[in-house]
Amino acid sequence: MSDQRDPAPYDALLLLSFGGPEGPDDVVPFLENVTRGRGIPKERLKEVGQHYFLFGGVSPINDQNRALLDALRKDFAEHGLDLPVYWGNRNWAPYLTGTLRQMTSDGHRRIAVLATSAYASYSGCRQYRENLAEALATLEAEGLELPRVDKLRHYFNHPGFVRPMIDGVLKSLAELPDEVRAGAHLAFTTHSIPTSAADASGPAGEHGEGGAYVREHLDVARLIADAVREQTGLEHPWELVYQSRSGASHIPWLEPDICDHLEELHGAGAPAVVMVPIGFVSDHMEVLYDLDTEATAKAAELGLPVRRAATVGADPRFAAAVRDLLLERAAAERDVHVERCVLGALGPSHDLCPVGCCPARAPKPAAAGADSPY
Repeated sequence: MSDQRDPAPYDALLLLSFGGPEGPDDVVPFLENVTRGRGIPKERLKEVGQHYFLFGGVSPINDQNRALLDALRKDFAEHGLDLPVYWGNRNWAPYLTGTLRQMTSDGHRRIAVLATSAYASYSGCRQYRENLAEALATLEAEGLELPRVDKLRHYFNHPGFVRPMIDGVLKSLAELPDEVRAGAHLAFTTHSIPTSAADASGPAGEHGEGGAYVREHLDVARLIADAVREQTGLEHPWELVYQSRSGASHIPWLEPDICDHLEELHGAGAPAVVMVPIGFVSDHMEVLYDLDTEATAKAAELGLPVRRAATVGADPRFAAAVRDLLLERAAAERDVHVERCVLGALGPSHDLCPVGCCPARAPKPAAAGADSPY
Protein backbone atom coordinates (compact mmCIF):
# COMPACT_ATOMS: atom_id res chain seq x y z
CA MET A 1 0.00 0.00 0.00
CA SER A 2 1.10 3.56 -0.68
CA ASP A 3 2.64 5.62 2.15
CA GLN A 4 0.95 8.75 0.81
CA ARG A 5 -1.59 10.40 3.11
CA ASP A 6 -2.55 13.52 1.13
CA PRO A 7 -5.88 13.29 -0.75
CA ALA A 8 -5.43 16.67 -2.46
CA PRO A 9 -6.74 17.75 -4.91
CA TYR A 10 -9.74 15.57 -4.01
CA ASP A 11 -12.20 16.84 -1.43
CA ALA A 12 -14.71 13.92 -1.49
CA LEU A 13 -15.16 10.31 -2.56
CA LEU A 14 -18.28 9.05 -4.34
CA LEU A 15 -19.21 5.37 -4.12
CA LEU A 16 -21.08 4.72 -7.37
CA SER A 17 -23.12 1.53 -7.60
CA PHE A 18 -25.90 -0.18 -9.53
CA GLY A 19 -28.71 0.04 -6.97
CA GLY A 20 -31.49 -2.39 -6.19
CA PRO A 21 -35.09 -2.60 -4.95
CA GLU A 22 -35.75 -2.49 -1.21
CA GLY A 23 -39.31 -3.83 -1.24
CA PRO A 24 -41.87 -5.56 -3.51
CA ASP A 25 -43.30 -2.28 -4.80
CA ASP A 26 -39.81 -1.22 -5.94
CA VAL A 27 -39.08 -4.22 -8.17
CA VAL A 28 -40.82 -3.29 -11.42
CA PRO A 29 -39.92 0.44 -11.25
CA PHE A 30 -36.31 -0.58 -10.59
CA LEU A 31 -36.30 -2.92 -13.60
CA GLU A 32 -37.87 -0.16 -15.70
CA ASN A 33 -34.91 2.03 -14.78
CA VAL A 34 -32.43 -0.72 -15.66
CA THR A 35 -34.05 -1.47 -19.05
CA ARG A 36 -35.11 2.07 -19.99
CA GLY A 37 -35.12 2.63 -23.76
CA ARG A 38 -35.28 -1.08 -24.64
CA GLY A 39 -39.08 -1.27 -25.00
CA ILE A 40 -39.54 -4.22 -22.64
CA PRO A 41 -43.22 -4.66 -21.63
CA LYS A 42 -44.15 -4.35 -17.96
CA GLU A 43 -45.51 -7.92 -17.92
CA ARG A 44 -42.11 -9.20 -18.98
CA LEU A 45 -40.47 -7.15 -16.23
CA LYS A 46 -42.79 -8.76 -13.69
CA GLU A 47 -41.58 -12.16 -14.88
CA VAL A 48 -37.94 -11.10 -14.59
CA GLY A 49 -38.70 -9.68 -11.16
CA GLN A 50 -39.57 -13.12 -9.77
CA HIS A 51 -35.93 -13.47 -8.71
CA TYR A 52 -36.43 -10.49 -6.42
CA PHE A 53 -39.89 -11.52 -5.24
CA LEU A 54 -38.40 -14.81 -4.00
CA PHE A 55 -36.46 -12.69 -1.51
CA GLY A 56 -39.28 -10.37 -0.48
CA GLY A 57 -38.59 -7.92 -3.31
CA VAL A 58 -35.36 -6.83 -1.64
CA SER A 59 -31.94 -6.86 -3.27
CA PRO A 60 -29.10 -7.14 -0.76
CA ILE A 61 -26.94 -4.69 -2.72
CA ASN A 62 -28.02 -1.51 -0.96
CA ASP A 63 -27.35 -2.90 2.52
CA GLN A 64 -24.01 -4.20 1.25
CA ASN A 65 -23.15 -0.73 -0.01
CA ARG A 66 -24.10 0.73 3.37
CA ALA A 67 -21.71 -1.75 5.00
CA LEU A 68 -18.97 -0.75 2.56
CA LEU A 69 -19.62 2.94 3.28
CA ASP A 70 -19.20 2.23 7.00
CA ALA A 71 -15.98 0.31 6.33
CA LEU A 72 -14.58 3.11 4.17
CA ARG A 73 -15.40 5.81 6.70
CA LYS A 74 -13.89 3.73 9.50
CA ASP A 75 -10.72 3.07 7.51
CA PHE A 76 -10.36 6.72 6.51
CA ALA A 77 -10.81 7.89 10.11
CA GLU A 78 -8.32 5.35 11.46
CA HIS A 79 -5.71 6.55 8.95
CA GLY A 80 -6.24 10.26 9.44
CA LEU A 81 -7.88 10.79 6.06
CA ASP A 82 -10.38 13.62 6.49
CA LEU A 83 -12.47 13.05 3.38
CA PRO A 84 -16.27 12.67 3.24
CA VAL A 85 -17.70 9.62 1.48
CA TYR A 86 -20.99 9.84 -0.43
CA TRP A 87 -23.07 7.17 -2.18
CA GLY A 88 -25.09 7.30 -5.39
CA ASN A 89 -26.72 4.63 -7.60
CA ARG A 90 -27.43 4.33 -11.29
CA ASN A 91 -30.84 2.69 -11.02
CA TRP A 92 -32.33 3.25 -7.55
CA ALA A 93 -32.23 5.56 -4.57
CA PRO A 94 -30.00 7.22 -3.60
CA TYR A 95 -29.78 8.28 -7.25
CA LEU A 96 -26.49 9.50 -8.68
CA THR A 97 -27.82 12.88 -9.85
CA GLY A 98 -29.24 13.70 -6.42
CA THR A 99 -26.01 12.70 -4.72
CA LEU A 100 -23.89 14.82 -7.06
CA ARG A 101 -26.26 17.72 -6.52
CA GLN A 102 -25.81 17.35 -2.75
CA MET A 103 -22.03 17.11 -3.10
CA THR A 104 -22.03 20.27 -5.21
CA SER A 105 -24.24 22.03 -2.67
CA ASP A 106 -21.82 20.94 0.07
CA GLY A 107 -19.03 22.72 -1.79
CA HIS A 108 -17.10 19.81 -3.26
CA ARG A 109 -15.25 20.57 -6.50
CA ARG A 110 -12.86 17.61 -7.04
CA ILE A 111 -14.54 14.25 -6.60
CA ALA A 112 -12.92 10.82 -6.86
CA VAL A 113 -15.35 8.09 -7.93
CA LEU A 114 -15.17 4.41 -7.03
CA ALA A 115 -17.51 2.23 -9.12
CA THR A 116 -18.53 -1.12 -7.64
CA SER A 117 -17.29 -2.90 -10.76
CA ALA A 118 -13.67 -4.03 -10.85
CA TYR A 119 -13.17 -4.87 -14.53
CA ALA A 120 -13.15 -3.22 -17.95
CA SER A 121 -16.33 -3.47 -20.03
CA TYR A 122 -19.06 -1.21 -21.38
CA SER A 123 -21.52 -2.08 -18.59
CA GLY A 124 -18.81 -2.18 -15.92
CA CYS A 125 -17.05 1.08 -16.76
CA ARG A 126 -18.17 3.27 -19.65
CA GLN A 127 -21.86 3.05 -18.75
CA TYR A 128 -21.04 4.38 -15.29
CA ARG A 129 -19.12 7.20 -16.98
CA GLU A 130 -22.11 7.93 -19.22
CA ASN A 131 -24.32 8.13 -16.12
CA LEU A 132 -21.86 10.58 -14.58
CA ALA A 133 -21.99 12.73 -17.73
CA GLU A 134 -25.79 12.68 -17.71
CA ALA A 135 -25.86 13.76 -14.06
CA LEU A 136 -23.36 16.55 -14.68
CA ALA A 137 -25.39 17.76 -17.68
CA THR A 138 -28.47 17.95 -15.44
CA LEU A 139 -26.58 20.00 -12.85
CA GLU A 140 -25.24 22.26 -15.60
CA ALA A 141 -28.77 22.85 -16.88
CA GLU A 142 -29.75 23.83 -13.33
CA GLY A 143 -27.05 26.49 -13.34
CA LEU A 144 -24.84 24.79 -10.73
CA GLU A 145 -21.07 25.06 -10.68
CA LEU A 146 -19.88 21.67 -11.86
CA PRO A 147 -17.35 19.64 -9.91
CA ARG A 148 -14.65 17.68 -11.69
CA VAL A 149 -15.10 13.93 -11.30
CA ASP A 150 -12.32 11.36 -11.76
CA LYS A 151 -13.10 7.64 -11.81
CA LEU A 152 -10.50 5.56 -9.95
CA ARG A 153 -8.73 2.85 -11.93
CA HIS A 154 -9.90 -0.74 -12.30
CA TYR A 155 -8.92 -2.64 -9.17
CA PHE A 156 -9.40 -6.27 -10.24
CA ASN A 157 -5.71 -7.03 -9.53
CA HIS A 158 -5.24 -4.93 -6.39
CA PRO A 159 -4.10 -7.09 -3.43
CA GLY A 160 -6.95 -5.73 -1.30
CA PHE A 161 -9.45 -7.14 -3.79
CA VAL A 162 -7.71 -10.44 -4.59
CA ARG A 163 -6.56 -11.62 -1.15
CA PRO A 164 -10.01 -11.69 0.48
CA MET A 165 -11.16 -13.91 -2.39
CA ILE A 166 -8.22 -16.27 -1.85
CA ASP A 167 -9.27 -16.63 1.77
CA GLY A 168 -12.85 -17.24 0.65
CA VAL A 169 -11.77 -20.14 -1.57
CA LEU A 170 -9.66 -21.68 1.19
CA LYS A 171 -12.61 -21.45 3.59
CA SER A 172 -14.96 -23.05 1.07
CA LEU A 173 -12.53 -25.87 0.37
CA ALA A 174 -12.25 -26.52 4.11
CA GLU A 175 -16.05 -26.82 4.32
CA LEU A 176 -16.16 -29.65 1.76
CA PRO A 177 -16.24 -33.27 2.96
CA ASP A 178 -12.77 -34.67 3.49
CA GLU A 179 -13.17 -37.35 0.84
CA VAL A 180 -13.85 -34.86 -2.01
CA ARG A 181 -11.80 -31.83 -0.97
CA ALA A 182 -8.50 -32.69 -2.65
CA GLY A 183 -10.10 -33.23 -6.06
CA ALA A 184 -12.44 -30.23 -5.99
CA HIS A 185 -12.60 -28.05 -9.08
CA LEU A 186 -12.67 -24.25 -8.92
CA ALA A 187 -15.31 -22.55 -11.09
CA PHE A 188 -14.48 -18.86 -11.31
CA THR A 189 -17.65 -17.03 -12.30
CA THR A 190 -18.44 -13.60 -13.69
CA HIS A 191 -21.33 -11.90 -15.47
CA SER A 192 -21.77 -13.09 -19.04
CA ILE A 193 -21.86 -10.29 -21.59
CA PRO A 194 -22.30 -10.33 -25.38
CA THR A 195 -19.13 -11.57 -27.06
CA SER A 196 -19.10 -8.40 -29.17
CA ALA A 197 -18.97 -6.29 -25.99
CA ALA A 198 -16.24 -8.48 -24.52
CA ASP A 199 -14.17 -8.28 -27.71
CA ALA A 200 -14.34 -4.45 -27.61
CA SER A 201 -13.61 -4.10 -23.89
CA GLY A 202 -10.66 -2.09 -22.65
CA PRO A 203 -8.43 0.28 -24.67
CA ALA A 204 -8.49 -0.18 -28.43
CA GLY A 205 -5.09 -1.92 -28.38
CA GLU A 206 -6.55 -4.68 -26.21
CA HIS A 207 -9.59 -5.37 -28.40
CA GLY A 208 -9.86 -8.84 -29.85
CA GLU A 209 -11.20 -12.19 -28.72
CA GLY A 210 -12.55 -11.62 -25.22
CA GLY A 211 -10.84 -8.24 -24.96
CA ALA A 212 -9.70 -6.84 -21.62
CA TYR A 213 -12.79 -8.25 -19.90
CA VAL A 214 -11.83 -11.90 -20.33
CA ARG A 215 -8.09 -11.22 -20.00
CA GLU A 216 -8.52 -9.48 -16.64
CA HIS A 217 -10.76 -12.20 -15.21
CA LEU A 218 -8.35 -14.92 -16.32
CA ASP A 219 -5.50 -13.08 -14.60
CA VAL A 220 -7.41 -12.93 -11.31
CA ALA A 221 -8.46 -16.59 -11.59
CA ARG A 222 -4.82 -17.63 -12.09
CA LEU A 223 -3.72 -15.52 -9.12
CA ILE A 224 -6.27 -17.17 -6.84
CA ALA A 225 -5.65 -20.70 -8.12
CA ASP A 226 -1.87 -20.26 -7.73
CA ALA A 227 -2.27 -18.90 -4.19
CA VAL A 228 -4.54 -21.80 -3.23
CA ARG A 229 -1.97 -24.28 -4.58
CA GLU A 230 0.82 -22.57 -2.62
CA GLN A 231 -1.15 -22.66 0.63
CA THR A 232 -2.64 -26.15 0.33
CA GLY A 233 -0.01 -27.98 -1.70
CA LEU A 234 -2.80 -29.21 -3.99
CA GLU A 235 -3.44 -28.38 -7.65
CA HIS A 236 -7.16 -27.73 -8.10
CA PRO A 237 -8.35 -27.73 -11.75
CA TRP A 238 -10.10 -24.48 -12.63
CA GLU A 239 -11.98 -22.69 -15.39
CA LEU A 240 -13.49 -19.26 -15.98
CA VAL A 241 -17.25 -19.61 -16.52
CA TYR A 242 -20.21 -17.25 -16.74
CA GLN A 243 -23.59 -16.55 -15.19
CA SER A 244 -26.58 -14.20 -15.30
CA ARG A 245 -27.05 -14.08 -19.05
CA SER A 246 -30.04 -11.84 -19.87
CA GLY A 247 -29.93 -11.21 -23.63
CA ALA A 248 -31.77 -12.55 -26.65
CA SER A 249 -30.93 -16.15 -27.51
CA HIS A 250 -29.76 -15.33 -31.05
CA ILE A 251 -27.00 -13.00 -29.79
CA PRO A 252 -23.74 -14.77 -28.83
CA TRP A 253 -22.79 -14.31 -25.16
CA LEU A 254 -19.74 -15.51 -23.25
CA GLU A 255 -19.93 -19.20 -22.29
CA PRO A 256 -20.01 -21.72 -20.67
CA ASP A 257 -22.80 -20.99 -18.23
CA ILE A 258 -22.14 -22.12 -14.66
CA CYS A 259 -25.02 -24.64 -14.66
CA ASP A 260 -23.82 -26.19 -17.93
CA HIS A 261 -20.31 -26.29 -16.48
CA LEU A 262 -21.52 -28.13 -13.37
CA GLU A 263 -23.19 -30.76 -15.58
CA GLU A 264 -19.99 -31.14 -17.60
CA LEU A 265 -17.83 -31.52 -14.49
CA HIS A 266 -20.20 -34.08 -13.01
CA GLY A 267 -20.16 -36.05 -16.24
CA ALA A 268 -16.35 -36.01 -16.19
CA GLY A 269 -16.26 -37.36 -12.64
CA ALA A 270 -15.33 -34.24 -10.68
CA PRO A 271 -15.88 -35.00 -6.98
CA ALA A 272 -16.81 -31.44 -5.90
CA VAL A 273 -16.83 -27.80 -7.01
CA VAL A 274 -16.16 -24.45 -5.36
CA MET A 275 -17.89 -21.59 -7.18
CA VAL A 276 -15.86 -18.37 -6.92
CA PRO A 277 -17.72 -15.20 -8.03
CA ILE A 278 -14.65 -13.13 -8.89
CA GLY A 279 -16.67 -10.82 -11.15
CA PHE A 280 -18.76 -9.38 -8.29
CA VAL A 281 -17.77 -7.04 -5.49
CA SER A 282 -20.55 -8.14 -3.12
CA ASP A 283 -23.13 -10.89 -2.58
CA HIS A 284 -25.93 -9.09 -4.43
CA MET A 285 -28.93 -10.62 -6.20
CA GLU A 286 -27.06 -12.19 -9.12
CA VAL A 287 -24.89 -14.07 -6.63
CA LEU A 288 -27.77 -14.83 -4.27
CA TYR A 289 -30.06 -16.20 -6.99
CA ASP A 290 -27.87 -17.39 -9.88
CA LEU A 291 -25.31 -19.15 -7.69
CA ASP A 292 -26.79 -19.74 -4.24
CA THR A 293 -30.20 -20.71 -5.60
CA GLU A 294 -30.11 -21.84 -9.23
CA ALA A 295 -26.59 -23.28 -9.54
CA THR A 296 -26.73 -24.83 -6.08
CA ALA A 297 -30.03 -26.52 -7.00
CA LYS A 298 -28.43 -27.85 -10.19
CA ALA A 299 -25.54 -29.28 -8.17
CA ALA A 300 -27.97 -30.94 -5.74
CA GLU A 301 -29.85 -32.45 -8.67
CA LEU A 302 -26.58 -33.91 -9.92
CA GLY A 303 -25.48 -35.08 -6.49
CA LEU A 304 -22.38 -32.91 -6.82
CA PRO A 305 -21.01 -31.38 -3.59
CA VAL A 306 -20.66 -27.64 -4.11
CA ARG A 307 -19.69 -24.60 -2.06
CA ARG A 308 -19.77 -20.92 -2.95
CA ALA A 309 -16.88 -18.68 -1.92
CA ALA A 310 -17.61 -15.25 -0.50
CA THR A 311 -17.18 -12.02 -2.42
CA VAL A 312 -15.05 -9.18 -1.07
CA GLY A 313 -17.93 -7.08 0.26
CA ALA A 314 -16.93 -4.78 3.12
CA ASP A 315 -13.73 -6.64 3.99
CA PRO A 316 -11.34 -4.18 5.73
CA ARG A 317 -8.63 -5.06 3.21
CA PHE A 318 -10.88 -3.85 0.40
CA ALA A 319 -11.63 -0.63 2.27
CA ALA A 320 -7.87 -0.15 2.64
CA ALA A 321 -7.47 -0.81 -1.09
CA VAL A 322 -9.98 1.95 -1.88
CA ARG A 323 -7.97 4.34 0.29
CA ASP A 324 -4.84 3.27 -1.57
CA LEU A 325 -6.48 3.80 -4.98
CA LEU A 326 -7.64 7.26 -3.94
CA LEU A 327 -4.25 8.34 -2.59
CA GLU A 328 -2.29 7.02 -5.57
CA ARG A 329 -4.59 8.90 -7.95
CA ALA A 330 -4.30 12.03 -5.82
CA ALA A 331 -0.51 11.75 -5.98
CA ALA A 332 -0.64 11.34 -9.76
CA GLU A 333 -2.80 14.47 -10.05
CA ARG A 334 -0.08 16.33 -8.11
CA ASP A 335 2.63 14.84 -10.39
CA VAL A 336 4.06 12.79 -7.50
CA HIS A 337 5.26 9.29 -8.40
CA VAL A 338 4.07 6.38 -6.25
CA GLU A 339 4.36 2.64 -6.74
CA ARG A 340 0.98 1.19 -7.63
CA CYS A 341 -0.13 -1.96 -5.84
CA VAL A 342 -0.97 -4.76 -8.27
CA LEU A 343 -0.71 -8.52 -8.50
CA GLY A 344 -0.48 -10.70 -11.59
CA ALA A 345 0.80 -10.11 -15.10
CA LEU A 346 -1.27 -7.19 -16.39
CA GLY A 347 0.00 -4.28 -14.31
CA PRO A 348 -2.06 -1.29 -13.12
CA SER A 349 -4.93 -0.04 -15.26
CA HIS A 350 -5.01 3.43 -16.74
CA ASP A 351 -6.24 6.42 -14.75
CA LEU A 352 -7.98 8.09 -17.68
CA CYS A 353 -10.04 5.99 -20.09
CA PRO A 354 -8.60 6.59 -23.59
CA VAL A 355 -10.63 7.29 -26.70
CA GLY A 356 -12.15 4.04 -27.97
CA CYS A 357 -12.04 2.32 -24.57
CA CYS A 358 -15.09 0.05 -24.08
CA PRO A 359 -16.97 1.88 -26.85
CA ALA A 360 -20.64 2.68 -26.41
CA ARG A 361 -23.35 0.94 -28.40
CA ALA A 362 -24.25 4.39 -29.70
CA PRO A 363 -22.24 7.61 -29.39
CA LYS A 364 -22.96 9.16 -25.99
CA PRO A 365 -20.99 11.57 -23.77
CA ALA A 366 -19.06 9.96 -20.91
CA ALA A 367 -17.31 11.69 -18.03
CA ALA A 368 -13.82 10.92 -16.66
CA GLY A 369 -12.25 9.98 -19.98
CA ALA A 370 -9.93 11.40 -22.60
CA ASP A 371 -12.93 12.26 -24.79
CA SER A 372 -15.10 13.66 -21.99
CA PRO A 373 -16.99 16.96 -22.18
CA TYR A 374 -16.63 17.38 -18.40
